[in-house]
Amino acid sequence: MDETVRYAVGLDVGTENVRAVVASISKDGKVSVVGYNESRNMGMRKGIPANLAGPADAIDRMLGEVERMSGYEIHSAVVSINGSQILTTKTDGMIAVGTVDHEINEEDLYRVEDVAVTGRIPANREILDVIPFGYSIDGGETVRDPLGMTGARLEMRANVVSALQPNCDNLKKALEGAKVNVERLVPSVVAGARAVLNERQKENGIAVIDMGAATTSVAVYEEGDLQYVGVIPAGSNNITNDLAICLEINTDVAEEIKKRYVTGTFSGEKNIQLKINREEFSFERERVNEVVKARLAEIFDKVKKELKSAGYEKRLPEGAILIGGGSKMRDIQIFAKEALEMSVRLGAPTDLGGVGTSVEKPEYSAAVGLMLYAVENDSRPTLGKQSKKSKGGFLSGLFKKFKF
Repeated sequence: MDETVRYAVGLDVGTENVRAVVASISKDGKVSVVGYNESRNMGMRKGIPANLAGPADAIDRMLGEVERMSGYEIHSAVVSINGSQILTTKTDGMIAVGTVDHEINEEDLYRVEDVAVTGRIPANREILDVIPFGYSIDGGETVRDPLGMTGARLEMRANVVSALQPNCDNLKKALEGAKVNVERLVPSVVAGARAVLNERQKENGIAVIDMGAATTSVAVYEEGDLQYVGVIPAGSNNITNDLAICLEINTDVAEEIKKRYVTGTFSGEKNIQLKINREEFSFERERVNEVVKARLAEIFDKVKKELKSAGYEKRLPEGAILIGGGSKMRDIQIFAKEALEMSVRLGAPTDLGGVGTSVEKPEYSAAVGLMLYAVENDSRPTLGKQSKKSKGGFLSGLFKKFKF
């Protein structure tokens, strides 16, 4: 193995599937996808571990194939976390840094972040990141990066992303069972946004909607920063289950109907006829559409409420981008556009080197984004010991390209 080549691994642990993307980083910084795989997951419920053995086994089996493909033995990864327990909290802090001619240094930035976080986030939550919106020196205008500037008082406004500590610990334990060290936990929708958004979109204002099997996550960006994260405990599997119950069929047949016959426009007049394992089925298309439309309306109504509670309903010039396995339903963006009353389009990773074209799919958005975070982690300079409470937040503020 070339000693000058480094590797970055993104591992998306979903309720129904686990996916991994491995990239090589050459000496000149070129990133190429060299391995990927996905596998069915067990032991997860609505984004959080219900037991440790199921996810550990699924991850271990899946990574074995990735290692054979990439030729790289995986020991650590940037990992996704999901579930309605993920929150964003707006906060601020202020510290005295010295005399008026004091030059703002790294330690000052650590301290103001620590002040902004301490006492604001409950002790039972793990801080995933602290995203500075801006700094102010001696009450002056907001600046993006105060490092090296002079002043006596430093203030910071920030957004803190957190998750319940037990859920984080249990996810890490599941990864330990697969002999994988967690470099960093990132909300899956935030990871997906990293893979599909550009800076202009994040600056103007945009929402990313990650429709998974058991959850639908929403992330809002404006002025270049992550403003809000919300997770709805419903996803594409709810549609499958509704079809199974209402049509009195098993979930395998219901899933096949959803994939082959359902569209976001609910078009088509002929009844649905299909044959699975020598068994023939026939259903009224109107009944199928009725079931699917009711569940989709409920999911996107909740998405709309998330945007409203965040203060961004009908306030996003770039609209929304749909990612995740649930977004593969044909023409779902048409239904979402009408339901949300905003521009909606499908998203997927693009412009990936190596075998990257194989993962330029909506369902791989989070895994690719996690890999990109791992690349950035590998590229970050060492600035010294971080605050125990900040857990990596300061660096994301200092280097804009590393931010959510």
